[in-house]
Amino acid sequence: MPQVSERGILMPASPIRRLAPLANAAKARGTKVYHLNIGQPDVPTPPEGLAALKNIDRKVLEYSPSDGLPSLRKKLKEYYKRFNIEVETDDIIVTTGGSEAVLFAFMACLDPGDEIIVPEPAYANYMAFAISAGAKIVTVPSTIDEGFALPNVDKFEALITPRTKGILICNPNNPTGYLYTMKEMLQIRDLVKKYDLFLFSDEVYREFCYTGAPYISAFHLPGIEEQVVLVDSVSKRYNECGIRIGALITKHPELKKNVMKFCQARLSPPLLGQIVAEASIDTSPEYMLATYNEYVERRKFLIDQINKIPGCYTPIPMGAFYTVVKLPVDDADKFCQWCLSDFSLDGETIFMAPAAGFYTTPGMGKDEVRMAYVLEKDELAKAMKVLAAALEAYPGKTI
Repeated sequence: MPQVSERGILMPASPIRRLAPLANAAKARGTKVYHLNIGQPDVPTPPEGLAALKNIDRKVLEYSPSDGLPSLRKKLKEYYKRFNIEVETDDIIVTTGGSEAVLFAFMACLDPGDEIIVPEPAYANYMAFAISAGAKIVTVPSTIDEGFALPNVDKFEALITPRTKGILICNPNNPTGYLYTMKEMLQIRDLVKKYDLFLFSDEVYREFCYTGAPYISAFHLPGIEEQVVLVDSVSKRYNECGIRIGALITKHPELKKNVMKFCQARLSPPLLGQIVAEASIDTSPEYMLATYNEYVERRKFLIDQINKIPGCYTPIPMGAFYTVVKLPVDDADKFCQWCLSDFSLDGETIFMAPAAGFYTTPGMGKDEVRMAYVLEKDELAKAMKVLAAALEAYPGKTI
């Protein structure tokens, strides 16, 4: 039998989706599963986007340009200007979701053996895309006890080697919900400038900042404009994950040329998705505010409920719609599997993402899970009731 690739063997399974077969089996048994494992919002897609999809007036569904429809890129430029992000249309490359933007950024910036420094826990697919590019993720651990605040910048600097090509941040953060301060962002900027690195900045959740302080983009940091590689997506802000439209934004001329080669190799981003995304940029402020307020309410409710359960703790996330939760269990991965395969309360159970999959440091996150508060409060209340009962019944509980 032929050997499969070492790259494929090293590729980590998604902590978000890996247990899906167990969830499907539970559903097949008639068990209701509360999905807190994945950032799939239940808020309806904006009517502007749905109307554009329903009223497509084309005789041919053709390829688009490899960097995306010019009209969409122009609209995206206007969108970014609302956040004081000054970019030109030619700085914007439309991708097949934010995931492809990360992958193409890595493929275009990094050679095999190059290193990227990333605070952990981090979005698990960063590790997968680094492996795809032959690069290495070097992590700086943050801890739940410190609210996942950015580690001291000295810890970043200590990891810089001749192979270091960049620093990657996610702001607001997935999986922790942490929101970087201006002081933290400027410290990162200074390192990027001092060592001539790329700053990869995943800003998919910019609409969901709960502190009242101004949103800080990597493009707001003076002096590194051509070193910033911004990753974006319409999936979360417009609740349309399935259209697979993202963007890579850079002012680096050579990087744009490199990225375009990968874009041309995959031909074009999805035409129908681009049509929906372009229309969605005109979503009403009332829709955006209502969505924001809904997440504020869900966040408060979920955090309050979690911290009432004996032995559970989560800090208050200041952005996105995720939180990492410490549980009184011996192994959160086993607990998540057990909830799906062996436990139900009145025919219901809960699906969470084991947090160890968001770390690369061995042993970290072993008693933690990531939860996405993407369900309405009534559903969250039922899910927390199931969680409390599951923790009482779990054979490996630690209190």
